[in-house]
Amino acid sequence: MNAFAAAPALMKEMIDFSMKVQGSGLEASLMELVKIRASQINGCAMCLHMHALEARKQGETEERLYLLSAWRESPLFTDRERAALAWTEALTLVSQTHAPDADYAAMRAHFSEEESVKLTLLIGVINSWNRVQIGFHAVHPVVSRSEAA
Repeated sequence: MNAFAAAPALMKEMIDFSMKVQGSGLEASLMELVKIRASQINGCAMCLHMHALEARKQGETEERLYLLSAWRESPLFTDRERAALAWTEALTLVSQTHAPDADYAAMRAHFSEEESVKLTLLIGVINSWNRVQIGFHAVHPVVSRSEAA
C-alpha cells in the first residue's frame, strides 16, 4: 500500500511535523545517527537506505556508519552522540527498557531541557516512519550492480 496515496492529508501532516523536528536545531550529523540507529534496531531498510545516504552527503564517514551498531565499543563517537544513541535505543525498545534512569541521566548530562525534548521527538518521529515503511512493506530504491559500476 502507498500510505501517501491512501491518506495524503495525514501523511502531509507527518511530513510537516518531521520537517519541523528536523529543523529544530540539533546537529544534522547527530540527527542522522539517531535515525540510522533506530532504523537498524527496527530493521527498516527504507529508512536505513535514506538516512545513510543523507549522512554521507553531510560528510559522515563510512567507518562511523559501519560501526554505528557497535557504538558502545568504538571510540569514534563523542560523549554527546553516545548519550543520544543510548537514549535512542532506550526509547526505541521502550517496552523492554522502560527508559532506564541511567540512560535518561546520561542524556540530560549532554542535552538541555529543550534539546532533550527535541531529541525525544526525533526518536519518536523516526520510529513512526519505521512503522509506516515496514508496515506497508516499502522497498528502498535499488540500483543494479551494472548501474553502480
